[in-house]
Amino acid sequence: MPTSFDVVDLFAGPGGLAEGFSAFEAEGHRPFDIRLSVEKEASAHRTLRFRAFLRTCRDEHGAFPDAYYDFINRGGSEPDWAKLFPREWAEADHEAQRLELGTKVAEGIIDARIRDLRSRGRRSLLVGGPPCQAYSLVGRARNRGTTGYVPSEDHRHFLYREYIRILKTLEPDAFVMENVKGILSSSVDGAAVFERVLDDLRDAGYSLLALTQSEGRTTLREPAQPRDFVIRAETFGVPQARHRVIVIGVRNDVRSRISDLSAAVHLPIPPRACADDVLEGLPRLRSGLSRNDSEQAWRESISSQFDVARAAIATLPTEIRVWAMGELEDAASASRASNAPLQRSSSVPSSFGDQCPDELRAWLTDGRLTATMDHASRGHIETDLGRYLFCALFARAMDRSPKASEFPAALAPDHANWTSGKFADRFRVQRRGAPATTVTSHIAKDGHYFIHPDPVQCRSLTVREAARLQTFPDNYRFLGNRTEQYVQVGNAVPPFLARQIAAALYGALIL
Repeated sequence: MPTSFDVVDLFAGPGGLAEGFSAFEAEGHRPFDIRLSVEKEASAHRTLRFRAFLRTCRDEHGAFPDAYYDFINRGGSEPDWAKLFPREWAEADHEAQRLELGTKVAEGIIDARIRDLRSRGRRSLLVGGPPCQAYSLVGRARNRGTTGYVPSEDHRHFLYREYIRILKTLEPDAFVMENVKGILSSSVDGAAVFERVLDDLRDAGYSLLALTQSEGRTTLREPAQPRDFVIRAETFGVPQARHRVIVIGVRNDVRSRISDLSAAVHLPIPPRACADDVLEGLPRLRSGLSRNDSEQAWRESISSQFDVARAAIATLPTEIRVWAMGELEDAASASRASNAPLQRSSSVPSSFGDQCPDELRAWLTDGRLTATMDHASRGHIETDLGRYLFCALFARAMDRSPKASEFPAALAPDHANWTSGKFADRFRVQRRGAPATTVTSHIAKDGHYFIHPDPVQCRSLTVREAARLQTFPDNYRFLGNRTEQYVQVGNAVPPFLARQIAAALYGALIL
């Protein structure tokens, strides 16, 4: 009988880790069963529960119910899933718990669930990671500016202790802990946070391993230094330069049975993927205007901003001006063409760039979808349209985003500190032929870091485009308003990467 593992997912967000682990197959068998997932934020929990519901409804071929595709493809009123599938909905509601870890209420519920899981006598796995705001470089800078902020009193620094407590209670065969790279340099009262975390994990009875790549394959190995735990998602076929700390632990008695890790785990490395591999093929959209939005108003605004960009480009150094002006005229011609994007949202079928690697394409694709979810542009102020246009043209000409010092005066934002050097990379284009920059929850606030590479569309990324860069399958539905959806996507672990972590762990654990 194939080996199966019960999985507990903490700080689950919308379910990126769970998606990768639950989707992993070995010899026609899905060995990782998500039994408990915990998230405190309401909209992320709704997304988490809905995906759990869909998993419970899968048929023997892994397909979701017809009713789901009918709703997505045809639109209209959403079915009452709890009435339509009462048993499956109840299972999902039992699996996905909205709880705040570290509270007495959460502790009681989780401990009871863990006792139930242990009574089943099955092997288990713990995944997840504590909130990263206190560890991230941006978060630490923000905290330093907060009056009265005391690091040693910030509970976010120590939520990993709840992870440790649950680890000791569950005693799983293995765990996966994810966090931002900033945790490597974070300290509290002079003590390195990450060193403390590693010591606690070892003291809990686990051997620590790092996912690494060498000689054209992925494997697990003993880390030589803390930086060995950093995973660069773009080297695992994710179309995004996302660098995160992933600590993998195997219980000491399990580890003692693995004589040769490199022999147990040797996975092929997926082909490199670029942003345009997954952005191209999605329906083209026009940007929105934050005020008085209409197709005619947008056409007038974009025409005006082309004139602004043309005058601005004329002031640039010759080596930039020649290329950028040529790109601008090409974009202006495309904008005037009859096939220019006029819609702010589109649900028509989508595809992929011609160079998208087959494995990534297959992972994202659902052949039963005839509509694209969550693909609607945001509204921008008119002057930002000019900046986005300039940035996209500059990126095409120079193969990089412009620095603040390279912005023509006519396009510079009216900010007192624009020339201070603090905002040198305030506007970033997702370049063609390269992985995207890191998708973060900041995308919910504005789109300046996430400009679409097509100058004609002149906008920031949609939720679906961000989700593709994060490798969420096209059939993954995000609940909540658009701001909440952006936050969910930005905070998640890329599921395509999570599936590779699952494959590596499975190779080690089944020995």
